Amino acid sequence: MLDDEGASVATKTYISLLQSCIDSKSIAEGRQLHEKIGLVRNPTAFVETKLVSMYAKCGDLEEARKVFAAMHERNLFSWSALINGFAREHRWEEVLGIFFQMIEEGVTPDAFLFPKFLQACANLGDAETGRLLHSLAVRTGLSELAVEAHVSNSILAMYAKCGELGSAKRFFDKMGTRDRVSWNSLISGHCQCGELEEALRLFERMLQVEGIEPGLVTWNILITSYNQIGKADVAMGLMKKMDHSGLVPDVVTWTSMISGFAQNNRPEQALDLFRQMQQAGVSANHVTFASTISACASLKDCRAGAQLHAGAAKAGYMYAKCGRLDEARRAFDGTAERDVFTWNSLIGGYAQAGYCGKAYDLFSRMEGLGVQRNVVTWNVMISGYLQSGDVDQAMELFRSMEADGVERSTSSWNLLISGSLQNSQRNAAMGIFRQMQSLGQRPNHISILSVLPACANILSHLKVKEIHACALRRHLISEVSVSNSMVDAYMKSGDVNSAESVFAAMPSRDVLSWNSLIDGYVLHCRPTAAVDVFRRMSSEGEVKPDHSTFAGLIHAYGLGGMVAEGRRLFASMTGELHVRPTSEHYAAMVHLFGRSARLTEATGFIEKMPLEPDSKVWAALLTAGRAHGDAASAKLAAENLRRLKPRNPVIKWLSLQLQAMLSGNGGDPPTASKLKRSSGGDEALGCCWVGLKYKVHTIPAGDVAMLGSEPIRKMLDGIQAARDRGRGEEEATGIRCEKIALAFSLVHSSSGVIRIVKNLRVSAGGHAAAKFISRAFQREILIKDPRSLHRFKDGQCSCGEYW
Repeated sequence: MLDDEGASVATKTYISLLQSCIDSKSIAEGRQLHEKIGLVRNPTAFVETKLVSMYAKCGDLEEARKVFAAMHERNLFSWSALINGFAREHRWEEVLGIFFQMIEEGVTPDAFLFPKFLQACANLGDAETGRLLHSLAVRTGLSELAVEAHVSNSILAMYAKCGELGSAKRFFDKMGTRDRVSWNSLISGHCQCGELEEALRLFERMLQVEGIEPGLVTWNILITSYNQIGKADVAMGLMKKMDHSGLVPDVVTWTSMISGFAQNNRPEQALDLFRQMQQAGVSANHVTFASTISACASLKDCRAGAQLHAGAAKAGYMYAKCGRLDEARRAFDGTAERDVFTWNSLIGGYAQAGYCGKAYDLFSRMEGLGVQRNVVTWNVMISGYLQSGDVDQAMELFRSMEADGVERSTSSWNLLISGSLQNSQRNAAMGIFRQMQSLGQRPNHISILSVLPACANILSHLKVKEIHACALRRHLISEVSVSNSMVDAYMKSGDVNSAESVFAAMPSRDVLSWNSLIDGYVLHCRPTAAVDVFRRMSSEGEVKPDHSTFAGLIHAYGLGGMVAEGRRLFASMTGELHVRPTSEHYAAMVHLFGRSARLTEATGFIEKMPLEPDSKVWAALLTAGRAHGDAASAKLAAENLRRLKPRNPVIKWLSLQLQAMLSGNGGDPPTASKLKRSSGGDEALGCCWVGLKYKVHTIPAGDVAMLGSEPIRKMLDGIQAARDRGRGEEEATGIRCEKIALAFSLVHSSSGVIRIVKNLRVSAGGHAAAKFISRAFQREILIKDPRSLHRFKDGQCSCGEYW
């Protein structure tokens, strides 16, 4: 290095020394050279450019920017050195910031810088800036240069990655020269937007019309995309065609297939493919090992996983996934060279097992030992805290990611959304979903699937539409799983028409698609529609019904009073269909008998069950007994429910009420407040939630004062005529929150659908009140209780007086 203070050094020598620092990643020696730049004879702009390049390539982008800002003279090489540094670190926003700085300083990018800026637009989803770059490329005459194809392909890739398929197609059709890279960009864009059929059509046109042979990248784009949407068999067919075409599958192809089978609950096929890959002489990479070991973990096959240990020091991941943390720790401690994957494996094992303290200790040690934590490291820690219920700590880690230099991925956001929902924070889940979009992070199909359950209720119907709009904008609705969830969410939010529209527009359907529609019609007490859907499903013959299909259909037969049909279906399940009934099917059969007032048959059916009746079965009998005034059946059901759930205050109250009725003391069941004291719990027995003007109001049982008592009391007095049925029940127990909710809604809104959710079964008095109000005030009313969605209109309820 330059030790003599008085000596000078030639420019060429100084630049060579800087290049040596770049080659060896020696940032410390590079800084020493920078300090002695004054020794360089006749320094040129190229010397300063080399300094910028040295800092950028050695990872100190801030120092590179400082040197760049202090330069007396900048040329395109200087700009390129800085831009390439930020691009290597995927700091795309700053890359575009440099572009705008260039324009402000009157510097026009050349054909080698344009693709970098376009790549930044593609990765940020910034189609607006991409269009500006496209226009600038045309105005500067880049289309006349020899590098036209390079720039044109970058423009095409930008439009495709931003989801602007219309612009991408128009540009593609006008391209003077289309090579394999051009076709790959357009095919990849369609795959990214879920338009795989169009991608496949382009793939075929590429060869048959243009005569361009698809390369490995082309095949892998399609294979990976089909695996990502769960169509591993289609992907496997493509891989075989690829092999027959003379192209040998590489590690990307094999890994995509192994991952596809592993992630779609087919671990046996994943392991078989891994063995085939080894026989073909293809070396696995760390992603291959991760996917294969994941398959071993799914099978709880630690023996097979341990065999992989010899091929890669990744067995800690497999042991951790199997819950064998001692073995995982020994494998970790016995690994001489631990990379970030090895650390992540053990941290994830501890976090998922609930040992967040131990996981965090390892997480903290990584930095001190010089192992750079990546986004996966952060995600497994966040996931662990969410699973243990510590949402605040998970949020704190999430906020700290970018301060640590780790860009938050879509998976990071998805974890927070689903974790918030799992911890009963529905509003937080929706808020995170909105924040994610406002900060420019593009939701994927997992984002939609994570947030939809937070809105699948009648109080959140507008949020469901908001999510649907997002799915359409992002071209995610073509994912079968997304459409299935949209059908389910619309049904649960009370919007049958929108659910039917989504179902009708689906290009392909699986069994969950049909089940969502059938269950939705059952929820809305539309048995004929549910049965019609099943018949259509059977006639099309493309999808076979499963356990859930039969359970939904039996419920539909029960709603329609079609006892004979329900009997035949249940008999066929245990006969020619070879489907073993579960507790869900037995509960549906009890509901079938009970709704038609066949309580003796229902009780006899329960007695002959080969399974131990669970709470669902007894709850169905209790509902039937109460609805038809069969106190003996109701008492039997209540006693068994108390045996199964002795601390449940609602069941205890129902049991005591039934005892009072049987003893002839119908006016003396316990009050809600007494029951709360006797049960040792502090739960409010009855509670309603009302949606008004984008806000949800909580209505506790009997508490009129908190709502502004005078207007509510006047409204309650005004609907006195509707209180005849069930009044004694409410006066004695205080469970009348749905009446207060109805009055509250009428006071605070003069039109529109009244939407109420209740945590318990709708009381008889509340049911009668809703019927009266729907007729007297000409208001449609939706009340969702744990069993049904009641739709009141013109004095009638969809439940047919059975609830």
